[in-house]
Amino acid sequence: MNHSTNYPNKKGKSIRILALFLILTYFSSCDSFVEVDLPSSQLTGDLVFKDKNTANAALIDIYAKIRDNGLLSGNLTGTSTSLGLYADELNYYGPVTDTGGSLYNNTLIATDANVRQIWNITYGQIYAVNALIAGMLDAPISKVDRDQLIAEGLFIRSLLYFYLTNTFGDVPFITSTDYRVNSIAPRVEVQTIYASIIADLKQASSIIQESYQSQGRVRPNRATVNALLARVYLYANQWQESVSTASAVLNQSEYSLELPIAQVFLKESPSTVWQFSPKFEGNNTDFGITFIFNSGPPPFVALTEGLINAFEENDQRKLYWTTAVTNNVKTWYYSSKYAQNGFTGVSIEYPIVFRIQEQYLIRAEANARLGRLTEAKEDLDKVRIAAGLIDTNAVTQQEIVNAILRERRVEFFGEYGGRFYDLKRTGNLNEALSSVKLGWNANDALFPIPENEILINPNLKPQNSGY
Repeated sequence: MNHSTNYPNKKGKSIRILALFLILTYFSSCDSFVEVDLPSSQLTGDLVFKDKNTANAALIDIYAKIRDNGLLSGNLTGTSTSLGLYADELNYYGPVTDTGGSLYNNTLIATDANVRQIWNITYGQIYAVNALIAGMLDAPISKVDRDQLIAEGLFIRSLLYFYLTNTFGDVPFITSTDYRVNSIAPRVEVQTIYASIIADLKQASSIIQESYQSQGRVRPNRATVNALLARVYLYANQWQESVSTASAVLNQSEYSLELPIAQVFLKESPSTVWQFSPKFEGNNTDFGITFIFNSGPPPFVALTEGLINAFEENDQRKLYWTTAVTNNVKTWYYSSKYAQNGFTGVSIEYPIVFRIQEQYLIRAEANARLGRLTEAKEDLDKVRIAAGLIDTNAVTQQEIVNAILRERRVEFFGEYGGRFYDLKRTGNLNEALSSVKLGWNANDALFPIPENEILINPNLKPQNSGY
């Protein structure tokens, strides 16, 4: 793991290894933390939280787990692929019987193993974060270090719940490590979850350090927390709060749009707000491995024709972020935002979670919905100009909102399900997908709650409609 926490001596290294062993013991011993009692060797052991280094090691391991598995990973369990297939970003070429086929063909069922895996992995990650936060409350370390770790924990938990609730709808909002309580937790309404996320992020923003705590922007800072908060405000239709919070990020001079499109996804990009560190030096991203192919037909996924046609003429994003592969009969496209799909000796690309471009478009949309059309167009045009386009010709409020949503589609394709979530939050999901997805209906806006989880915990009823 290459997160930039330093362990300057053998004692610190030994403690770090012990902490990681405890964490790995937990994750390998429990398929779903709401199902069984927890093993005696677990993340909540007091030893982990009596030292800054071991607490940092526990946090870093949580980041690694989120990077490699679950909703923010670059593999099939991640929203970038699963929701790209579920919406209109990706075509599927793998086995029809695999979960990718179920997502693409709109045939998900409540017993789908991958859906259950996403649910269990995410709640396992939430459990680890809750243990970290609880362990920090009375930890015998400095207040500055304790506040930083608590703030990062609140941020991670908020991030996971944001994706979980936007994918499954009402879900249990668990903040404890008591498995007895967790095992019977009821579902909580989405708007209530948003309110809890906002409260947690506001607390995190007030105590987290303004500067990054490591090189490479792989540990979140205040701007990272505010970037998520601005997004949540947007999804909650709290427009003025979204404008103010996005502005707090955009006012930071260390972030910039002024770079070639081909360099946006390099690890040193000044437009990056927060990214994961690769597992080892020389590794890059799972996104490159998942999306890149060299011959047709594609072995797994390819970009849809609708997405390719959504780019305007002269859009540099199409030129640099998509790559055509042909067999002289047919042409397919893959996302080449991440151009590396193998070991490179020195890591070139890190998986980026937050980019400054999103904050411009968040502020643009929120201002547009408030009727501040001049301000909205200014932010929209900054993103367009960075992509090699001219200013938008949108004039009315609705035209500007529509232009912003179109811009989001071509800016953030293949990034954590943004297209699917945008269609859903704006009420455009059924209109956009009913004509391109066989058998699409309104019930498909949510994944099913895993049937096995409902059998274990009847308080998860009722099942989402249509399953």
